[in-house]
Amino acid sequence: MINPREMRRLMRQLKAKEIDAYEVIIKARDGDYIIEDPQVMYMEIQGQKMLQVIGEMKKIEVEKEEKPLYTDEDVQLVMQQTGCSEEEAKKALEEANGEPAEAIISIMSRR
Repeated sequence: MINPREMRRLMRQLKAKEIDAYEVIIKARDGDYIIEDPQVMYMEIQGQKMLQVIGEMKKIEVEKEEKPLYTDEDVQLVMQQTGCSEEEAKKALEEANGEPAEAIISIMSRR
């Protein structure tokens, strides 16, 4: 472990600067991560800019929105094509996994 005096000397050589951050968020392909109360150092080495982030990283759990099986337009289409009620159109769309054509065929075959 480097003692604090050596660390400060090394940081001066690297022209490192501390960034007063209160959180760091990383957007990754497998999800997002957050580091609260991080210690963030910025430095430039041989023309390359580097950030060093120290802290406890947690994965952010995001609830996925469930999309409805069908839209209002789908309901209207089924109603127009079959002359059924809105309730009947919605029920048929649910049974057809949101596919208007299948819902229409299903309603027409019941008549």
